Amino acid sequence: MKIISSDFIYSPDGFIENQAIAFTETIQAIDTLEALKEIYPDAQIIQTEANSVLYPGFINTHVHLEFSANKTTLKYGSFMPWLDSVIEHREELVGNCDNKVMMAECEAMLRSGITTFGAISSFGNELEVCEVTPQRVVFFNELIGSNAQYADMLYGDFMERVKVSMSCEKKSRITPAVAIHSPYSVHPIILQRAVNVAKEHQLPLSAHFLESQAERQWLEHGEGELKGFFKKFFNTSVPVTNIQEFMYAFDTYPTHFTHCVQANKVELDYLAQRGHSIAHCPRSNRYLGCGRLAIEELSLPYSVATDGLSSNDSLNIFDELRAALMLHHQAPIDKLASRLMQSITSDAADILGLSCGKIEVGKLADFAVVTLPEAPRRKEEIALWTILHTKEVSEVYIEGQKYT
Repeated sequence: MKIISSDFIYSPDGFIENQAIAFTETIQAIDTLEALKEIYPDAQIIQTEANSVLYPGFINTHVHLEFSANKTTLKYGSFMPWLDSVIEHREELVGNCDNKVMMAECEAMLRSGITTFGAISSFGNELEVCEVTPQRVVFFNELIGSNAQYADMLYGDFMERVKVSMSCEKKSRITPAVAIHSPYSVHPIILQRAVNVAKEHQLPLSAHFLESQAERQWLEHGEGELKGFFKKFFNTSVPVTNIQEFMYAFDTYPTHFTHCVQANKVELDYLAQRGHSIAHCPRSNRYLGCGRLAIEELSLPYSVATDGLSSNDSLNIFDELRAALMLHHQAPIDKLASRLMQSITSDAADILGLSCGKIEVGKLADFAVVTLPEAPRRKEEIALWTILHTKEVSEVYIEGQKYT
């Protein structure tokens, strides 16, 4: 048994003082330090530094580790030139992204307090790294393929990867999951089969959706910049689905849709009615010129995520939160900061169906300790000071074990 005491604890009811947590792999009790010492006289006492805040471990719901070798290779500024550069340099980048590169990024995420992440895997290359990294990983096996001629082959490869990740579940912190690449890149026939797999096995489900204006034009009218792309690379000029058909495919199972920057109010309301959620990636959206998701108007839950280094400059969750503060300048900054912290803790855990993300008895003992440069004067601003002043956390615990 261990007992950790901090100046402030981020609880489901807000920031609380004069409390401590007794824990093993899970949280056993929350009370004053004196009371917990009486109950657990042999417990190891952990006193954090002055001006520290104890948070549940942070959750980055959407990461592409496979492109972690990218620094200046891909073209930023607009979605289609970026996509063209991905096609041009994909083999080179994936080839350069070995286990050492991916593990370094996992370690960087850990230093920013990320104790859980969702890995979107197109090829399965990062599974070995995800098995040995300390964090728990929701391993999203991604389905891609719009050509009906190759549908069975692509689906077969996808299912092999799903089965391999399922076999890792008992011997690591991996949760197998399913991801759909996008409406324009997955044929409806295999899309529905993949959704049924997620539903049958109760696996988390994710899908990129309406990231760019080019995607919207293609799906609605079969026109725009994606038309030339599909003609050039796939010798087709007709989209395989449309916006409504794609959305309806997920009606029976809650899905974590990524981006949704170009979704309109009718579509967002429909997603909300069906119990879906959104992974919001502010830096990726800005770097690829996709626009701003108006999170202040959303009626469905959302997480804040980094996306991958194919469209970002770091996987540090605090870099992402600071970007969100600046991008969404319409919102009162202290209230927005509080909402953003919720989006990478309790909301993210609920979205992924994980027993973490909250300082609550019975939850997994995943913690991130943030040490502020001085004592906060007002509790309502602790989330803001946390985001503004933190690049790396002071301590990280996963299932009660300290890692930094």
